[in-house]
Amino acid sequence: MPAPRAIVKWTVIGLIALLVVIQFVPYGRDHTNPTGGKPIRWDSKRTQELMAGACMDCHSNETQWPWYSNVAPVSWLVQKDVDEGRRELNLSTDASEVQEMIEAIDEGSMPPLQYKPLHAGARLSDSEKKELTQGLQATFGGGGG
Repeated sequence: MPAPRAIVKWTVIGLIALLVVIQFVPYGRDHTNPTGGKPIRWDSKRTQELMAGACMDCHSNETQWPWYSNVAPVSWLVQKDVDEGRRELNLSTDASEVQEMIEAIDEGSMPPLQYKPLHAGARLSDSEKKELTQGLQATFGGGGG
């Protein structure tokens, strides 16, 4: 039976090899932001700042791709979240679902938990959530776009 030290050594080597190999999987590296869309006329600079910090990476064509979004398997999660976020609501192209976004912010399901640790702007206080939802109402109106 191999010594525990040898098991640890080969486990670490195997994990490193696996991390290197998964870098070649061609998913999670399409860091292009679609062109076009319409500019958003925010009601205030504050609403724009709150949205940029908490929502726009996934819900617009203005995604900021951090360095770790190039490293698998994290890149896979980031790409999946951006794809899903844009599919659900892309404020660069359509604001018809803004009321649902406001409800998600109010109930705490947006921004999602996995986004918050590395994005300080996404960790909204209760007063910031209120500011943001009021700003969204002012920007897009009561029913969205």
